[in-house]
Amino acid sequence: MQLKKQNKSNLKALLTTATCALLGGTVQAATQANTEETWEFDTALMHYSETDRVSATEVIIAGKKTFVNDEVLSLKLTFDTLTGASANGAVAQPTPQTFTRPSGNGQYTIQEGETPLDDTFQDTRVQFTGQWTQPWWEGYTVSVGGNLSKEYDYTSISVNGNIARDFNNKNTTLSIGTAYAYDLIEPEGGIPDPLSAMLIGDSDDPSFESEFNATRIGSDDNKTTFDVLFGVTQVINRKMIVQFNYSLSTSSGYLTDPFKVISSVNANGEAQEYLHENRPDDRTKHAFFGQTKYHFDSGFLDASYRYMTDDWEIESHTFDVRYLIPFSNGHFIEPHVRMYTQSAADFYQPFIQEDAPLPDFISADYRIGDLDTYTVGLKYGIPMDNNNELSFRLEYYHQAPKSNGTEAIGVLNDVELYEPIDAIVAQVTYSF
Repeated sequence: MQLKKQNKSNLKALLTTATCALLGGTVQAATQANTEETWEFDTALMHYSETDRVSATEVIIAGKKTFVNDEVLSLKLTFDTLTGASANGAVAQPTPQTFTRPSGNGQYTIQEGETPLDDTFQDTRVQFTGQWTQPWWEGYTVSVGGNLSKEYDYTSISVNGNIARDFNNKNTTLSIGTAYAYDLIEPEGGIPDPLSAMLIGDSDDPSFESEFNATRIGSDDNKTTFDVLFGVTQVINRKMIVQFNYSLSTSSGYLTDPFKVISSVNANGEAQEYLHENRPDDRTKHAFFGQTKYHFDSGFLDASYRYMTDDWEIESHTFDVRYLIPFSNGHFIEPHVRMYTQSAADFYQPFIQEDAPLPDFISADYRIGDLDTYTVGLKYGIPMDNNNELSFRLEYYHQAPKSNGTEAIGVLNDVELYEPIDAIVAQVTYSF
């Protein structure tokens, strides 16, 4: 979630500010020299709730100080909690199913016809981000920053830097930036042996612990990610600005989800065992992004399109449109529509037949399968004293996993293999 302060009395300034975002960092073309040091703050409370699944509550405090020499310090602290149930990857069955928890401590049972969900899913995350931006020499701006995120079983550390060059009376900005991230994964219960069968039995049995540990290959693993971004921002006229970016991202290391399994079924579609998934240990992504902002007499349009492709054969398209409508009393509304579609990874399968050859890589995680989503919502802003602002955002999110062409067999024809997900997002933001 990104916080963005909207100043209705200065829409033209918003429009003519060239912005190029790189992985949390921002480079801006300054329109005039600052004459005083100022702090600006955004605070937000957001709640995300899926029907019968995951719920998340997030608190954000972001501050930005602009110095007299156009240097900018940006800081952000994020705290969120997640609870509820998460799909483990197995397919629904016409009979109850029992699974061992990822920690190895106990089992849980899923009723007939229901998508297998692990109802102990919970986590807490604290994230701190810092960014420093300053003019370098005439026409150049540099920015460096870092990020630290800590969850119960996941730690991420990243650094980034970019440089922007203004041309054409600051109407054109070219930028290049890089980022490097190191992630440490420490799942409770350890790292499962890829493609091994989930151990199901009495966890109080004296031999269970040693048998469970035999399905693990270690207590932790890591991955690294390197990103590079090239961008151009162009002011078209006093009402319109456009931006184009290309980004390359390469990841290597442990890219498997230690909590996901795939059902191994017989010829009648009945689950015989549950195999721990396995994904390739490297991934390269290419993304192309275009955005335009236009100041109409009646409002402010912000529209963007993103295309992503990778060597897992996932392709995605994202369309995002916001239209800010100001009122004479300083209030505003901002309708929002977002549409997203993606194709499946080449190793995605909703299930595997027990007599089929076991592939090197396989996952039943619907998040890397064929998928369509859309979001519709509305933001309402209220001006407060001293140029402060209070806003409310309410959105509806719908996610529809789809078949990748795999035909259901036997009893799988009688259950929901691709269950849709509905969620509500509510957010309150105060800027001062």
